[in-house]
Amino acid sequence: MRPNSILHPELAKALAECGHTDIIMVTDAGFPIPKDAHRIDLGFYAGQADVLDILRMLRKEIFVEEVAFATEVKTHHPDLYKNIQEIYTGSGAVFKGTTHENLVENLAPKAKVVIRSGSLNAWANFALVASTDPFAWFTEENIEILPAYVERRKRITENEVPSLSRINGQ
Repeated sequence: MRPNSILHPELAKALAECGHTDIIMVTDAGFPIPKDAHRIDLGFYAGQADVLDILRMLRKEIFVEEVAFATEVKTHHPDLYKNIQEIYTGSGAVFKGTTHENLVENLAPKAKVVIRSGSLNAWANFALVASTDPFAWFTEENIEILPAYVERRKRITENEVPSLSRINGQ
């Protein structure tokens, strides 16, 4: 066994195959997963494995530049919103609000992997956009750092708390 690493071989492989801008969906137990999706089912009983546990684990394993979720999370489930903010504080990720329909109809079919939790937590469906380590790229002299990397580095350095501020992908 590998200490402090993902034990689920299919999940470890799927994450290792992701690249910059790939989408990783993390869903509740009832999310309608597309039939052709690369589905990794971690739900084994109502409430287990919880979507927040999965997101916490992913936070340690992958770089994420964007977390998209239904805007209702902020207004209809403030505890879930607060938990998501805590998980992604200092990650450099930005929050993008969208509709549940957009998650189902557009983002899930584009996802490289869909991880289903056993969570019965309302509104608990998230599209994570994979990224790269913003401090590992653009390290050579005489190379201009892209503005997006400058901004992500700043959000990480300043331990910024992400906030949902706009609708995307409607």
